[in-house]
Amino acid sequence: MSERDVAISVLKYANNRVMYTIQSYCVGTPLSTGSRTGDRIHDALVEEIVSGALQSGAPLSESALAERFGASRTPVREALSRLHQAQLIERGPRRAFVVRSLQPSDLAELFEAVGEVEAALAALAALRMSEVQRQTLLSALEEGDGAGGAPEAYGAANARFHRLIRDGAHNGVLAATLDELALRTFPWRAAQFRARRARLETSRAEHRAIVDAIIDRNPDEARERMRRHIATTFLTLSDILNVRNQQSRPAPGQNPNW
Repeated sequence: MSERDVAISVLKYANNRVMYTIQSYCVGTPLSTGSRTGDRIHDALVEEIVSGALQSGAPLSESALAERFGASRTPVREALSRLHQAQLIERGPRRAFVVRSLQPSDLAELFEAVGEVEAALAALAALRMSEVQRQTLLSALEEGDGAGGAPEAYGAANARFHRLIRDGAHNGVLAATLDELALRTFPWRAAQFRARRARLETSRAEHRAIVDAIIDRNPDEARERMRRHIATTFLTLSDILNVRNQQSRPAPGQNPNW
């Protein structure tokens, strides 16, 4: 086995050791320190909020959620805190949490910022990634291909893909900026794969185009392809939000307070 193969094997082992962290990216914050029960509650609520099962203004009572999930209030508070950080919920009357009303316009500036930051990181990665990092990025691409039509598996592979590009740029300021933005974007970015299964294939194609530019050491193409990738993600989420908001509107003549 060559030195390069040994290095790649070591990196793959290291990546397996941090898979729990990577998976937390696709459902919420980049680094989850909550309990497994808190993660389970958080993931379920994210799915219900994004799908529209929990409509805007729906109350989220700690006691009711604890009873529903058969848990104490501590993991419920953990989950609600993460949802609040991601701006999926807000404080309502009497300081209780309710599901936040969101429009595509609420996400527009956020995803514009993410697109520019990730585009800059991709351009730098094309110039600065080591050969080992490039090969690891290719393995992440294969992991995404191997996920098939499973949204959770692809969500984890997607998170790993973006993380490797972030790290390969070797710019701590941009990486920290992206991490802060990820608190608010990754619940939505992961949800797109559950709500729109066709998005898995288009995302794979976009990832391949980005990797091609990085492997070719072409920063301009890497920047533009990443920018388009994030823009497509935003358009997909806009459609999901529009459908969700239409479903939550009361029928004509129906009292919205009923």
